[in-house]
Amino acid sequence: MNYEKYEPLSISGDALEFKFNSLGPKGEISIVVQFAATSDPAIYNLAFGNLLSDGCLDDHVKNDNRDRNKILATVAATVYEFSARYPEKLVYFTGSTSARTRLYRMAITNNLIELSIDFEIYGVNLVTNTFWAQPFEKGKEYYGFIVKRKTIKFVI
Repeated sequence: MNYEKYEPLSISGDALEFKFNSLGPKGEISIVVQFAATSDPAIYNLAFGNLLSDGCLDDHVKNDNRDRNKILATVAATVYEFSARYPEKLVYFTGSTSARTRLYRMAITNNLIELSIDFEIYGVNLVTNTFWAQPFEKGKEYYGFIVKRKTIKFVI
């Protein structure tokens, strides 16, 4: 994504947790991004939000720190880092609210050409208690999203 990103980005040794600070009119807010294994070993769930004093993540809070694009670009950078370490894994994410899911859809749409260079991108919908993924389409609503790092094969 062609937006400014937060640095420094603290990365855990296994690249499953990332931390950075949001800076804005509400002050400095610690943000954590976590990649957690799901019941399907091929899929990791991406979650991010404020880092609470007890070390937990709050993904429901609205910061209003006027740095939404910078935060989303930083979260996207963590997906690049995670998928470089685990290129065979799928990353699933959805918003904690329908408005946030719509925001993520708009961010993907606005950066689709750039993101499609490195990732396969899918929209996910829930149909009769089953998740269905299909290639991402602009203008279509989704329950969530899956991305997978593209593998590059060279023929010499």
